[in-house]
Amino acid sequence: MKKYVVFALVLLATTAAFAQKRRSAHPAATTQAKDTTSTLTKPLQSAKAARTPITPGKKDWSKVKLDPKKPADHFMFEVGYDNWANTPDSIHIQGLNRSFNFYFMYNFPFKSDARWSFGAGIGIGSSNYFFQNQEVLVNGYANQSLAFPDVTGNYHFKKYKLVLTYLEAPLELRYAVDPTDMDHTWKIAVGAKLGVMLSAYTKGKDLLTSTGQQVGLYTEKESSKLFFSTPKFEPTLRVSKGVFGVFAQLQLNSPIKATAGPTVFPFSAGIVLSGL
Repeated sequence: MKKYVVFALVLLATTAAFAQKRRSAHPAATTQAKDTTSTLTKPLQSAKAARTPITPGKKDWSKVKLDPKKPADHFMFEVGYDNWANTPDSIHIQGLNRSFNFYFMYNFPFKSDARWSFGAGIGIGSSNYFFQNQEVLVNGYANQSLAFPDVTGNYHFKKYKLVLTYLEAPLELRYAVDPTDMDHTWKIAVGAKLGVMLSAYTKGKDLLTSTGQQVGLYTEKESSKLFFSTPKFEPTLRVSKGVFGVFAQLQLNSPIKATAGPTVFPFSAGIVLSGL
């Protein structure tokens, strides 16, 4: 009986020692397996990271602080080529018709997005239209409408033009690609000009005979708004890079009264100098 008991104790002790040996060997194997797995997965993870593009964070323009030293007020100059659309064949506008516009503007940036702003201002716009062998009788009070008599074969002026001058208030919705660098960034502005006619006059210079002989070196000027419509409305578009840009505009109402002559639509396009 004692032999069986001793044999059982020896067997139990041997089994426990073997189990303890296996448990002590298991962590090393596990660690080795983890190391092997890590060695294999690290290159794969690095390759995956290399293939995955890094997307930069979107700039929050509502938190962008503009330079407080940058003035909100500025001047805007425009020089353009002018003409009339829908002109009848009886009106002969020719030559380098031009406009000169000068405005004092003020800028109002949007708090929600510094790239957007609203601009408003006031200034003077003047358009010069040249006529070939034709006069414009702005002072023809005896006429029922604005007359454009042909002076071919008669005494006429070597240079003759019609000048329309307006007090204007330009309004613009503006967008700048980088509002922190307005002197170099791209800018676009859409808006309109509201105007009131200040004067309408013709100016003839150097009187000639029907054969082109010079009669006298003098200038004749006649002024009247009798046949002209006072208000003015024209949509505008402006695109700039830095302080230089181009503009275009089209007047939607005729400067000539409906009862005084043809319905024409003045348009202008040219270059602009503006800080905003």
